[in-house]
Amino acid sequence: MTFNLTVAVIILVFLIIFQISKASEYVAILKGEEQNRKNTNKVNGFLMVSFLVLGLIGVWYCNSLLFGKTLLAHESASVQGERVDSMLWLTLSITGIVFIITQILLFWFAYKYQENDKRKVVYFAHSNKLEALWTGVPAIVLTVLVVIGLRNWSYFTSDAPKDAMVVEVTGKQFGWIFRYPGKDGVFGKKYYKNIDPATNSLGLIWRDSASLNLKDDPATHDDIVQEQTMYVVKGKPVKLIIGSRDVIHDVGLSQFRLKMDAVPGIPTTLWFTPKFTTSEMKKITNNPNFQYEISCDQMCGNGHYSMKGVIEVVEQEDYDLWMAKQKPLYFQSFPEKDPSAPKADSTVKAIAKN
Repeated sequence: MTFNLTVAVIILVFLIIFQISKASEYVAILKGEEQNRKNTNKVNGFLMVSFLVLGLIGVWYCNSLLFGKTLLAHESASVQGERVDSMLWLTLSITGIVFIITQILLFWFAYKYQENDKRKVVYFAHSNKLEALWTGVPAIVLTVLVVIGLRNWSYFTSDAPKDAMVVEVTGKQFGWIFRYPGKDGVFGKKYYKNIDPATNSLGLIWRDSASLNLKDDPATHDDIVQEQTMYVVKGKPVKLIIGSRDVIHDVGLSQFRLKMDAVPGIPTTLWFTPKFTTSEMKKITNNPNFQYEISCDQMCGNGHYSMKGVIEVVEQEDYDLWMAKQKPLYFQSFPEKDPSAPKADSTVKAIAKN
């Protein structure tokens, strides 16, 4: 109902403007070109003020209507993201104030200084003070904002705390692969020519290969590999080692206010500390279906729109329980080498006894 009423009002306003314009044309024919120009200026001046008022009301209305659907309606879900929020609010405050002032001056001047026989035009070709003012002030403000941004960027990409957990994130068309180091705390080596989408999605070096001059890396045997869902711990720093299996992707962590390119052959890093578990965010956002999302923020092909992963933020004990249930990818591909799997001989003996 509100939408239909808004559309009706907009149409009515345009009809009124159209009728005023047509009336002005008729007046021009009757009174002559000069009088028509003066009348047109008056109409344009009135319309400028009207657009100013309606425009500012529209900005306020859209903000009040849609702000709750933006990320800024809720605080950052990471400690580091708080800096991004502060920087964004500062930028919005400065640009918002400038926007409102310049728009008011622009439309008000068009009305205030319309053609008038009693006003003499003043013209000057140059002013060093004005040029220094409107170039110097924006340059200083933008420099400050850039410096703040660079300091924050350096912080996010600096060395993570020593107690941080480490997760390797690999983008592919069109999904995400997450790797955790096993009990040895070390990531095994990988090689792109070893990639097998069915059994070895990251190309981990599991066996000797004379043709590729590769030797089996035991550190790969306990690496945990997951697709589409990444588990991290609330309150514990997590370092992401980011790469790509094919084209350039981009790890977008909107709720955490962070992002980083995923480039083939060039690992990038990023670290953050989650503030809320997924369950807590469901209550904060009043959304029972809430999920932390990892999106691809770089156009990467036809399926780019579907490249979404999920981040589950849990308490430490829940993470430990989840990790205890995971089986290294090596043993998934070679179940006969899994020490926890039942041995064939024991199974045969058990069957024989029965």
